Amino acid sequence: MSRYRCLIVDDEELARELIEAHLSQLDDFEIVASCASAIEASAVLKGESVDLMFLDIEMPVLKGTDFYKNLLHKPKVIFTTAYRDYAVDGFDLDAVDYLLKPIVFARFFQAIERFIAVTVGEKRALLEVPNNPPAKPAHIFVRKDRKQIKVELEQILYVQGLKDYIQIFLDGGSHIIKQGLSAFESELGEGFIRTHRSYIINLDKVTAVTKHDVELNNIEIPIGENYKSHVFSALNM
Repeated sequence: MSRYRCLIVDDEELARELIEAHLSQLDDFEIVASCASAIEASAVLKGESVDLMFLDIEMPVLKGTDFYKNLLHKPKVIFTTAYRDYAVDGFDLDAVDYLLKPIVFARFFQAIERFIAVTVGEKRALLEVPNNPPAKPAHIFVRKDRKQIKVELEQILYVQGLKDYIQIFLDGGSHIIKQGLSAFESELGEGFIRTHRSYIINLDKVTAVTKHDVELNNIEIPIGENYKSHVFSALNM
């Protein structure tokens, strides 16, 4: 099996050395470079292929999150920081994980396992093409207020995940139900696609597309970095 190529970016030397020490215990990972700034890392990324980047958020001159946002070709990223409040910023960029310093090996290994799961899952999705894809159902039933509510799939604009709940937005209203977004996605069949960790859209309702979002009439739905290729492929772009 090929080794995963890693880039470490942190302005603190001790923090870089700790991640290097953790990675040295993993046979399938190698360090391409260890950089003290986003500027150094940018130069490395221009000449090297990188599978996973460990990126400190709070750095002088250019923050890690700002650096990552502006990359055209983004490797998978695990953000590191001493500040817990930055976690939301990291996950908004579809980070694999967010590690709080000082990083203990057990928590580091958990993040590595997540990276492997995401990477393997994406490869399987590309390879597994069903011979007979399931037909798109005309409607589904959702449980709301102790009732089973019939929802016509052609009326769904998009679905938003809200922690343990989802909100189904329709042409003429919406429903909030207690269900996970991934579980609900499996009920929709073809014609719907995940554009972001928190959004599913009806492809038939798309009226415009940019690099960062899809538009359903006047509604803008974000496209997560890890979903872009899949979304653009589904839209024949």
